[in-house]
Amino acid sequence: MQKGRGRTSRIRRRKLLRCSVSRGVKESHKSEFIELRKWMKDRNFEDTNLTPARFPGTGRGLMSRTALPVRTAPGAFGMHAQFCCFVLEFRMFLKTLKCLKHIVGQMIISVPESCLLTTDTVIRSYLGAYITKWKPPPSPLLALCTFLVSEKHAGDRSPWKPYLDTLPEAYTCPVCLEPEVVNLLPRPLITKAREQRSCVGEFYTSSRDFFSSLQPLFSEAVESIFTYSALLWAWCTVNTRAVYLSHRRHGCLSTEPDTCALAPFLDLLNHSPDIQVKAAFNEETHCYEIRAASRCRKHEEVFICYGPHDNHRLLLEYGFVSPRNPHACVYVSRDILVKYLPSTDKQMSKKIAILKDHGFLENLTFGWDGPSWRLLTALKLLCLEAGEFTCWKKVLLGEIISDTNEKASLDITRKICSYFIEESNAVLQKVSHMKDEEVALTNQLTLVETLWAEELKILQASATILGSLQTGLA
Repeated sequence: MQKGRGRTSRIRRRKLLRCSVSRGVKESHKSEFIELRKWMKDRNFEDTNLTPARFPGTGRGLMSRTALPVRTAPGAFGMHAQFCCFVLEFRMFLKTLKCLKHIVGQMIISVPESCLLTTDTVIRSYLGAYITKWKPPPSPLLALCTFLVSEKHAGDRSPWKPYLDTLPEAYTCPVCLEPEVVNLLPRPLITKAREQRSCVGEFYTSSRDFFSSLQPLFSEAVESIFTYSALLWAWCTVNTRAVYLSHRRHGCLSTEPDTCALAPFLDLLNHSPDIQVKAAFNEETHCYEIRAASRCRKHEEVFICYGPHDNHRLLLEYGFVSPRNPHACVYVSRDILVKYLPSTDKQMSKKIAILKDHGFLENLTFGWDGPSWRLLTALKLLCLEAGEFTCWKKVLLGEIISDTNEKASLDITRKICSYFIEESNAVLQKVSHMKDEEVALTNQLTLVETLWAEELKILQASATILGSLQTGLA
């Protein structure tokens, strides 16, 4: 046998291939991470099993230095130890152990309260006096954003510089994308992206008077410090990187929820929808802790889960798309819902009103497992013939009205799916051309391309499922 063609060699090659895909390049040697560790150590942060690295597909994240096992409940093995000398009793013990065994979350990271950036941090700072006397009271979000902009402007003089140096210079949320790129997004997401941009614009406009009150703190004009781009950067920092941490209400802040905290180093952890984690502030240790029940091999990226979000939500809130996201879906808007229905249906307005009254005009989707029940139900009601219209309540309850109605609704569903597939292919082709012409927008266009490519895969899976359903009714 030739060298390298045996079973052992094949296993070795597969292992190397897997490692090359999942492992990243360590970045712990970079000055910003060296300074961050020193800064956090001075604040009682204990070194973890994690190290910064850059990974293919996810970019910068945290790598495990050693394998992270799944721990079992302590004390379980002592429960029936007295039976272990007898074979039969020992077997019974193993069966009992298997039933009682449960997963205890492996500690991934524990960040001391002294390292967290919260509204408490802001109010204790030089900004506290200005926030306290400002009326109406600033929001917790404004307090955090103001502090971030001010500290970033301070540069080397900021005690938070080691953390600020690890933050991204720019973000990829839709509010940060160029208008021509936003217009390439799926229609429901375009609407939300424009709402997001409007929200941030209003946030900046309404905050300018407060920024002006801070002039005594700066030698330069505050207008040159608290610019729209500076506030946008701070807003994105809080929106994309903050963890949930409830605070006692500060009388000098507005009544809006004060639930955000920035956690240095911890915020390098990337998202995976398949990971189960528990994240909370431990009142006993005064640390923000993350525990996970998932194993992780040595030198692999360690993930946490930001929540069961679809790709629209992930892009809108965090600025990325998750490939093969089980929560991903394609949304069907009202205009597309009725696109292939007969315009001669005199009961159409009544049907739409019924769907609206019962909440069936929203969250109509295609997913990896085909069209959603809500989408099929809405189309079944819209496809009711004149003589079947009185049965609309039964449709909403999931009852089958007739074979004709079932076939008609599936046919419309298939047409809508085909329309979306054609649209996805057309946009992907347009994005490909733009990447050749607009080199400066390559990163933004790649993000949009990834989103459409994922939606196309979902639609193709749905088309296959619809074909099987139609065959079953034939």
